[in-house]
Amino acid sequence: MVPEEQITTIVNTGDDLELHGLYISPDLDIVMYTLAGLVDEEKGWGMEGDTFNCLEVLEKYGHETWFRLGDKDLATHIRRTWLMSEGLTLSETTRRLCLSLGVKIRLLPMTDDRVRTMIRTPAGLMGFQEFLVKRMAQDEVLEIIFEGAELAKPAKGVVETILDFNGIIVCPSNPLVSIGTILSLKEIRDALMKTDSSVVAISPIVRGKPIKGPADRLMRGVGLKVSAAQVAELYKDFLDVFIMDSADRELRSEIEKLGIRVVCTNTIMRTQEDKISLAKVAVEALEKASR
Repeated sequence: MVPEEQITTIVNTGDDLELHGLYISPDLDIVMYTLAGLVDEEKGWGMEGDTFNCLEVLEKYGHETWFRLGDKDLATHIRRTWLMSEGLTLSETTRRLCLSLGVKIRLLPMTDDRVRTMIRTPAGLMGFQEFLVKRMAQDEVLEIIFEGAELAKPAKGVVETILDFNGIIVCPSNPLVSIGTILSLKEIRDALMKTDSSVVAISPIVRGKPIKGPADRLMRGVGLKVSAAQVAELYKDFLDVFIMDSADRELRSEIEKLGIRVVCTNTIMRTQEDKISLAKVAVEALEKASR
């Protein structure tokens, strides 16, 4: 397998928000906690064994506590906010947090500028975390807006990584508001189209349903089909290989017509063995595409 020091992960920051005077970066944190071996596997977010004493008292003081921030988790947000108040970029702040937690993989925010993923609904325009967590993704989706994306620049090292690394894997995350937010920065999408490296993507949709999260509601809301083939269509301008679940193998020819090679395997990661197996398939697909 690839040594950790040779891997860079580019992460969505469109979900970032400020609560209780703290700068919170949910996607960066869950990736960082996972790589550090600290994530709460059962919940899928936050730190394992965390408590919520601070949040309980904040609620008594009349603060909204719909976004669940554990006591250990709060330490990360306090440290991040303090570092950024000293003038550090989000990239440098993330580097220092990772160093403290022993994370060897380089973790890069997609940008150091402010980009916000906004969801337009019949109830009004709201931030993605409000839509997802506070309102439990129950609102009809009318439009997805990436505020600030037109002016935002990729963080230092993002474009260089895409252009210079031996291979790129687009993880099986929400194609519209995780991967799509990153791709909303024109320089990043252009780099993916320009790179000589092979690009492999893993589908987050199996048998017309997302493995996790509200991708189906979002895709339907903006007029897209909820299918692995639709995900491949969204990435077709830069994609070389598409990995999808074996349950969707009947879509192979439809995707191959886009000029994309297809690999079918198990993509549902229920166990650590499943995760390792899928990672190996992705690396092997990269190696074959690079020959």
